[in-house]
Amino acid sequence: AEAIPALKNYFKAYVSSDQIRHMTDGEVLSRRDNGELNTRHSPTMYNVGYLSNFYWDGRAPTLEAQVLAAWRFQIGADPAKSTERIVAVPAYVAEFQKVFGTPPTQDAIVKALAAYLRAKVSGLSPWDRHEMGQTNAVSADARAGYDLFMGKARCVACHTPPLYMDGNFHNIGLEAGKAKPDPGRGNVTKKPEDASAFKTPTLRSVAISGPYFHDGSRATLEQAVRYMAGGGGADPNKSAVLVDTKLTDREVQQLVAFLTSLTSDEPYTAPKIP
Repeated sequence: AEAIPALKNYFKAYVSSDQIRHMTDGEVLSRRDNGELNTRHSPTMYNVGYLSNFYWDGRAPTLEAQVLAAWRFQIGADPAKSTERIVAVPAYVAEFQKVFGTPPTQDAIVKALAAYLRAKVSGLSPWDRHEMGQTNAVSADARAGYDLFMGKARCVACHTPPLYMDGNFHNIGLEAGKAKPDPGRGNVTKKPEDASAFKTPTLRSVAISGPYFHDGSRATLEQAVRYMAGGGGADPNKSAVLVDTKLTDREVQQLVAFLTSLTSDEPYTAPKIP
């Protein structure tokens, strides 16, 4: 935890306070520092400290590996030169010396940023307060939506509480019919059964982390719910857990109400950059 302040200011230099709150960029496809679009949507960084692999295809084994890769390729920086710039700021040198016992180094910078990201936790939502006994924390629709989530809608098959994800990869049919389907997890494992499979995202704070799915193809939470509840796309390799649950319009709205109740509100105060 002591490593967090060392890179919090550096991280703030790249994103707005609103993006800090949502921990995503809100774009369909994320954009690199040079302006080029990536081929996938940026998922929320909330609760990444609980993950065992990173990126939609799980190719990075640690958060530190993901941070270093993003530093080099997404941001397009030279870590050695960036480190020199950070070393030139006395306040950073003092913070790193206090935490790591050394001036800023590439390794320490990566560790500090990863530590900061692990501290971005989406928790204590209205639904959590409801489960703790606060009777007026959520609406009747949200409570009905939870029953659907755990039952008829079958969401719990992949989005397991309390993190509302399973750490696995599933093909939900989004690549069906595309001229160049994204291979997803299959590009990492080289297994046919992993073709176009992508990591199950957390549903914590999902109402404020759209657009949705690895391709950002659904603009609203309701659209995403309707797609999943309808059984996904017509891909022969689609996960067997996806079926048309035949939700009514009312049930879709109740499910959205429950998912919205998973939104937490973490306070954020912008630091003074040295």
